[in-house]
This record gives sequence, C-alpha cells and structure tokens, in this order.
Amino acid sequence: MNLRAWIGIGLLGGAIAATLVAPNTYYLFILGMVAITTLVGVGLNILVGLSGQVSIGHAGFFAIGAYTGSLLMTKAGWNVWFGLIAALFVTAGTGAALAAPALRVTGPYLAMVTIAFGIIVERVLIEWVGLTGGFGGISSIPKPSLFGLQPALRDVVLIAMIVAFLAMLSLALLKQHPWGRAFQAVRDDEIAATTLGLNTLFVRIMAFALSAGFTGVAGVFFAATIGFVSPDSFTFHRSILFLLVVILGGLGTAEGALIGAIALVILPEFFQDFADYQLLFFGILLLGVLWLAPNGVMSLFGRWLSRHRPFHVPLENTPDLPAYVAQNVTLDALTVTNVGIQFGGIRAVEGVDVVAKPGTITAVIGPNGAGKTTLLNLISGFYKTQSGRITLGDTELTGQSSTRIATTGMSRTFQATRLFNSLSVLDNLRVALVNYRLGNPLGAMVGIGRSPRPEKSLLELLAFVGYSGDIHQQATNLPFVDRRLVEIARALACRPQVLLLDEPAAGLSKADKATLAHLIRRIASSGLKVILIEHDMDLVMGISDQVIVLDSGQVISTGIPMDVQNDPKVLEAYLGAESPDLGRSLSFDQAPLLSINQLNSGYGSLQVLHDVSLTVQPGELVSVIGANGAGKSTLLNTIVNSLPIRSGQIRFQGKDVSRIPAHQMVSEGIALVPEGRQVFAELTVLDNIRLGAFHRCADSIDHEVTSVLQRFPILEERKDQRAGLLSGGEQQMLAIARGLMARPKLLLLDEPSLGLAPKLVVSLYETLAALRDEGITILLVDQMATLALSVSDRAYLLDTGRIVRAGSSEEMRHDPAILQAYLGHG
Repeated sequence: MNLRAWIGIGLLGGAIAATLVAPNTYYLFILGMVAITTLVGVGLNILVGLSGQVSIGHAGFFAIGAYTGSLLMTKAGWNVWFGLIAALFVTAGTGAALAAPALRVTGPYLAMVTIAFGIIVERVLIEWVGLTGGFGGISSIPKPSLFGLQPALRDVVLIAMIVAFLAMLSLALLKQHPWGRAFQAVRDDEIAATTLGLNTLFVRIMAFALSAGFTGVAGVFFAATIGFVSPDSFTFHRSILFLLVVILGGLGTAEGALIGAIALVILPEFFQDFADYQLLFFGILLLGVLWLAPNGVMSLFGRWLSRHRPFHVPLENTPDLPAYVAQNVTLDALTVTNVGIQFGGIRAVEGVDVVAKPGTITAVIGPNGAGKTTLLNLISGFYKTQSGRITLGDTELTGQSSTRIATTGMSRTFQATRLFNSLSVLDNLRVALVNYRLGNPLGAMVGIGRSPRPEKSLLELLAFVGYSGDIHQQATNLPFVDRRLVEIARALACRPQVLLLDEPAAGLSKADKATLAHLIRRIASSGLKVILIEHDMDLVMGISDQVIVLDSGQVISTGIPMDVQNDPKVLEAYLGAESPDLGRSLSFDQAPLLSINQLNSGYGSLQVLHDVSLTVQPGELVSVIGANGAGKSTLLNTIVNSLPIRSGQIRFQGKDVSRIPAHQMVSEGIALVPEGRQVFAELTVLDNIRLGAFHRCADSIDHEVTSVLQRFPILEERKDQRAGLLSGGEQQMLAIARGLMARPKLLLLDEPSLGLAPKLVVSLYETLAALRDEGITILLVDQMATLALSVSDRAYLLDTGRIVRAGSSEEMRHDPAILQAYLGHG
C-alpha cells in the first residue's frame, strides 16, 4: 500500500476511536456532523471537482434524502437501512431528472438553475404540510443500531463515520475508473471528449446523479442524528457551506472533503460567542486558503500523495502500428459526395467531393477562409451537412452526431491541441481506449472495471508515434511537440478507420516536421484512411497521394501534388490575381518609425516567431506576406502587446514599447485593424467609428467622423445601421475607418482581403494606396502576395515564423522563394 492508503487507514481508525471515547452527546454530535458533511463533500466533489459543474443548491438534495428516509421510517414503518437505500435512489433520480434539462446551459446559468432548485425544495417542504409537517417538521426519527443493540447516537455517528470513509474510498477508486476519467475529460475539453465517442450530456447527468445520491445518503444520517427535520435545516445558506467544503479542502480530492468538513464544522464551535460574524469568518478563511493554496488545502500535499515513479516509453525497436488498432482497419472507403453548408448568406462549403481510400493520404489545402476546417467539421459531425452525403463503406454518416460518427471509426486531431490537461499522458489514452464503453457507474464506486496499469498496447502506441517522455506526466506540462504526438496517439487509441488531422505540423520545427511526415506516412501504410489539412506545403506535397484545393468553399483543383502545384487556379487562389501596380520606388534616409529586432513570440509552449527583424519608415507602406500559419497575425499581435514578447525589442519612434500594455498602444500611436474585422455588431456604424477615438473622447471628433465618412461613402449611407448587418467588404471598410479615428502614426492591417470578393479586394487596395499617398504609415499583413506587393513599397516574406526574404516590392514579385513558401518545392 502507498502512503495515501496508510494515511486513510490511520484517519479512519482515529475517527472510530474518537467516536467510541467521546464523553458526551455534544462531542458525538460534532463528530456526526463532520461525517455527514464529508459525505456531502464527496458527492459535491464528483460534481464540481471531477466533472466541473457548479451546484449552489445541494441543500435541496440533502433535504430530499432526509425527508424521504424520515417519511418512510416514521409513516411507512420501513427499516432504517431500506430507508437509506430508498433515499439514495430517489435523490440520484432527482439529480438526473434535474440535470437532463438543466445541463443545456452551463457556467453561471447552471448555478442559477441549482439555486432555484434548492429554493423550490425548501418552499415545497414548507407548503406541503400534510406530507412534510411544514415548519413543524418530522420528529421521532429512528436511529440505526449496531449488533442488534438498543439504538443510540453513538451508533449513528459510528456508522456515519464508516460510511463517510467508504465514500472517500469510492471517490478515490472512481478517479481511476473509466467513468472518473470520463468526468474529467468532459470537464477539461468537451469537444475533444466528443471526438472520442463520449456522450458528454449523459456523462454530466451521471455525475449529477452520483453527487445527488451521496448527498441524499448524508441527509438520512442527518435526520437520524438530529432525530428531527424541518425546512429551517435546508436553506440556501447550507448550500453555500457545502460548496465551501470542497473549495477549502480541494476540488476533486477524497481527503479534501474531510478537511473541508472539519474546517466548516469544528472551527465555528470555537467562535460560538461571535455567531453573528460566522459568515465573515468563513469569508476570511476562504480568502486566506485561496491565496495560499488556490486549489484547496490538499493541493499543498498533492506532490507527495500523488507521486508516481517516472516511466519513460522505450523507443528501441519501435513497433508497427499496434495490432489492436490495425485489426479494426477495413477496406471501406470514405466517400464525401457534393456536401455543402452555409452560415447566413455565406456558402462555407459547396459541392465538395472527397474519396479517401485505405492506405492513402488525402490532403485538403487552400487559402485562409477556404472552408478546410469546415469540411473536416462536416465529415466528423460537428456540423450537419445541408446538402450531399457522407458514407464510410456501407455506413451512412450523413446527419449523424459527432458522437455517433466517432463510434463508427472516425477520429481526429485539432489545429490547437486539445488534450485533457488535468490527466496524465497515459490517462488521456485510456479515455480513448475505453471511449463510450464506460461500464457500470455503480461498479465504478467500488473499483470494478478499472484498467490495468500500464496497458502494454498503449505503451506500444506511444512508442509508435515517437513519444519518449514520462507516461505519468500531466498533459498540461508537456512541451508542444509532445502534445502533438500524444494527441495523435490518443486519436489512434480509438482504433479508427479514418484519421482526420487538422494542421498537425503547426508550430513544429523543421526536424520535427520531417519526423511527423514519416509518422503520417506510416499510419497510412497500416491501412488507415488519412485526411490531412496542412499549411506546410513541403510536407503536404511530400507525403500526399491526393491533394484537394479549396477556395471560397469550392474545389478548384484535385490531383497528385505535382499537377496541383502547377495549376493556374491554385496559384491565383494562393497568391492573388494580377492587379494594378499601385506601388512606389522610394528611398529613405531618416530614422525608422518602427524597428523590430530579433523578436521571439508565441502562444504558451508554442513558439511562432523566431528572431524576426524588420523596419518601417514614416510614410511607407510595408507588407509582410507568407502562407497560412507563417506567423503574420502573431507578429501584429505581438507589436501591440496582445501577445507578450519572449525576447527581442520593439521600438516605435525611438522608444522601447515592448512592455507597454496593449490598451495603451493606441495612445502611443499604433492602431491595429484585426483579422476578421471584429466590428461591434450590435452598435451602429456611427458608434463603431466614434469608438475608434475612445482614448481621446474629451476631444471634439465630429469633424473627423465627417471626414472619415466622406472617405468611405458607403458607410455614410449606412451610418445608422447596425454594423452586424453590413456585408464583409463594408465591415472591412468600417474596421479601417475605426482605426483611422485613432489618428495613428502607424496603422496595422491584418489580412484585410480575407473573405472578400475579388472586385472588393481591388477596391480596398486602391483605398489603401490612397491612404499611403496621404502620408499614413501602414504595415500590411496579407496572404495574397500579388495584391500586397502591388500596393506596398517594400515587403518581407515570412515562412514558419522567420523572415526569409526582404526587399522592394518590385524585387519580391520575381522571387521564386515566394512560390516555394506558398506551395512547397516542386
């Protein structure tokens, strides 16, 4: 046995001894309330700690359990033990019945529903006098006895203590059971859990039912301990105290329920002379604990109690795809026929056909907004197709839920890795291995159905993908590369027939991408059907059997990599159509307005920018071009400090602005027009424009508003219309107009052509050229290289977070490196 087990045995022995030697009923009552509160804490920890749902109405379940047991024992003459079992099932059923509709909402709305539930139960107890006795309550409630002796308070407390410790043991066993891991998986990432075949609504309902059941049992013991129940014992105040128990002790920990119960039951007894200040005391205690241990008291001891000996996956003689995965592979093809979907008036995907055969890699590529991820969401069931069919062999997938599709042999990864961060590497795979086959939830409470540790097949799978780290490492602490590998391993653990990979190479180094390419090829050679979305064209063209190119939701080219690379339609989609030459040839001899030197930045553990250096002169229009995922938007967000820099320097007008908060950058003279416009949809056009001058709202801006509206006549016509009703092109004009209202010395534009029709794009770029000619300094980021080069004075080519080319727009137009960056090497 480990240290945790010995501590538990010691605590149980101490509790039993304290109960046996307690000198009077006062001490017995205190011990009994500790045991009862611990039982409630265990139930709430299943709900709040494991499944992440907040209930502020658990006094309602406490009351239902107490009254159910009391009524059956006093009016129906039932045995105490039968009353206890009945209360368990009644409260569990009530919890499930409440959760089924309530879990359609989340967050604070769910908390409000549980508050309403607790209030309703309290009012029913008061008003239903014929059954509950109203304020008079129910008295003469019998006590359970031990060994056939005369029932006594000491017996009740002793039984309650034993049951409380058994409940703590059940919670510890539940955490190691497929049901416990399912609770935590749904809490950490509901979308990822759905892709593994978990019915997230059912999992959450089961958490509610188990939680309510434990609380109902506690209610029966409460009634037996007091010998009398009335509505006064089940107020909203008690629900708050129950929630404090798990927060103080530690969310998701069995021992935390006991620690919280001791704090909330025993400590107030030392302050009986200050009863009116109890809530103030609890508030101070809660603030102190959250300050010293934000995850509860048990988090202070977690590193010792949950310590695992590191176990690293050996990579020698790396096996082929484990047999338990490969044996599920069939010769059925995935067929996508004429699928389409639209959002509002926008056709995101229209008339797309895909045939993915066993043992092949089908790559889906295209510029930003082409509909690639939307197509993947249609195939995996996150979106319902509005036209067309999707079949896997003879299995019809059209219109099926994502959960159902996952059980038929579809598995996927995501652009931003979606691991269950609170679980270990091995537990992430265990969730996938079991997926929807969770077993009996009651068996989970006694450890029936626990997985062996560690599973040999899962270790083989980790070795197959190349993960060599500690299998007990918590997923949140993994480096970025390992997160990618573990996510792929988890997808394979579902034993899929089809593997959907959404930008798996994003953020990886060149060496890691080469390793990933080899891995994907090995997965396909095992017979799986692989559909790949990726922006690294060297990787795509090097491993794909078939490439499908989307643009504006439609297929513009299909074929082998070499044919696609040379297709004029593909070149136009990526680089943009030929446009009027709006550029200039200038020379500057003054200090740069913006100077960036050796800039490194990224998201969390993912580093996107690597030693980026560039300059922008006053009055100049400079463009940064590059393929999807090159780091263009990251660069602009780092300049305005929406993303913190890791190293390097950003100087504006000779001043270091690297540490200036993002909201103050506008006052410094830098305004960002973000990707996707991001206008305030519920405000009018005029209000949006006025908000651009928010940082200097004391100034008179009416004349500037008039000037901006004259620059964009279509906005003048629609100035009183809600911004959300504008077309995409009009919203882009509005976003630029709002940026100009800040009187920027430097205007940053992030993908202004995204999602616009070609004619609108040309018109927009003519507007940018006019702004530049008026002396406004612009740093433009756009994937459409031809368009960006047509209007800019100088340009930088960004590839996988690094500047690989720089020069005048004229020089850059003829540089073959641009084509290679967008479509890979021929």
